[in-house]
Amino acid sequence: MTTETTTPASTTTSIALTAVAAEKVAALLAQEGRDDLSLRVAVQPGGCSGLRYQLYFDDRAMEGDTVTEFGSVKVVTDKMSTPYLMGATVDFVDTIQKQGFTIDNPNAGGSCACGDSFN
Repeated sequence: MTTETTTPASTTTSIALTAVAAEKVAALLAQEGRDDLSLRVAVQPGGCSGLRYQLYFDDRAMEGDTVTEFGSVKVVTDKMSTPYLMGATVDFVDTIQKQGFTIDNPNAGGSCACGDSFN
């Protein structure tokens, strides 16, 4: 198995996680009580615009994964998703109107109104 580990300094060639998002992920991982989980960010076919994001905790390592570390938090992308997510930033918002993770992706040519899918 091959994996590539990057640091936050190379955010133009990998995914980035804001400090707020990293803090939220670390808190959720602490609730899970497991230290073997990573945040996997993937792109899958589907959604209104053709592709949709998936964020979930994963304990697997797959061939070609890219691993980016943000303190104690590891963000993993598979080799198919990595090109779509290069330069993307994952953030966490907590406002009266919205709570959850958001992805600002410079590779997205367009997105649907719900913001969950892109092309």
